[in-house]
Amino acid sequence: MLPSLKKTLLAAIGTAAALGCLISISRAETHWDFQAIDTNGVSTWAGSYPVTLTGVILNHPETMLDATWDPNAVANGVMGGQWQIFIQGTNGDHQGTALWMGQNYNSLGGWIPAGNFYTESGWSNEMVRLNYDGGHQFRQGDLVTVTVNKSSFYGGKLNVSEAHRVTNANDFSIALVTANFGLPSAPSLTLSDLYAATNGAGYDPAYPMFDASRATGAEFYQGASIRLNGLTLVDTNGWGQSAWGDRLCWVTDGLGHTNALRMPLADLGAPPAGVFDVYGIVNQESGSGSNGRMGYELFVVSVIPEPSVMVLLGVGALVAVGWRRRK
Repeated sequence: MLPSLKKTLLAAIGTAAALGCLISISRAETHWDFQAIDTNGVSTWAGSYPVTLTGVILNHPETMLDATWDPNAVANGVMGGQWQIFIQGTNGDHQGTALWMGQNYNSLGGWIPAGNFYTESGWSNEMVRLNYDGGHQFRQGDLVTVTVNKSSFYGGKLNVSEAHRVTNANDFSIALVTANFGLPSAPSLTLSDLYAATNGAGYDPAYPMFDASRATGAEFYQGASIRLNGLTLVDTNGWGQSAWGDRLCWVTDGLGHTNALRMPLADLGAPPAGVFDVYGIVNQESGSGSNGRMGYELFVVSVIPEPSVMVLLGVGALVAVGWRRRK
């Protein structure tokens, strides 16, 4: 470093310290380390904030959750608008991480201090901040960096979040690295690949998809884009539904393996009557903050084949064909 530049930096740091300013430098973190877990599938990440995660956006936010501001959310004690994307690492960092925020954190219960909800203008500002970098609207396939100031573990994964507070200090921010970078290459799997190796240390048949080492099963692919082949629908209960809790369909490979598909907020046409494949994101929704060994599902990004035409939700190496977002 040049002596003059070094002196300038030291002077700036001294001035900031004299003024009582906190200098915070973000360090890079891998998704693999950020998603570290114990034998119960609970997060063991103990890093300090801020950290930076780099990854490719795997989904358009509007196909995962409805971010529309709800004027009655506070009065009705519901979350209201919600926003979520997944980003997946690159250069061998093959796992991914969910980024989530909601309109009315007070709906989660009395443990959230009063006033942790967004007004209409506040929510609108947040949506612009998270969905755009300057004039660029973030889309599936963009390579981005995320500066993380808070996170929250629930359902089996560590989420980038605001830790259920609306204070600006808890904001996470997204910066564009490369537009239309391209989606990660999705490994071609069958349902059996999402089941943990039975000879692994700590294998529990009560949680057949969980491997605490993350060497096998669904944990290995947590937050990543995959292609899941040879599926048949067990039920169509969640096909075409809009509410998050209603959007589950179960599938089988006909060999004793089953799993849930979380359907997107898009019109996929009629459910396939025969065998089909899907592209999707390996997600986990165990419904618990202390048990992360269950609740694995695949968030559907595309279905192949759809009864009359391939339907793709997004961009990348493939072209989107005739899908409509459901209202």
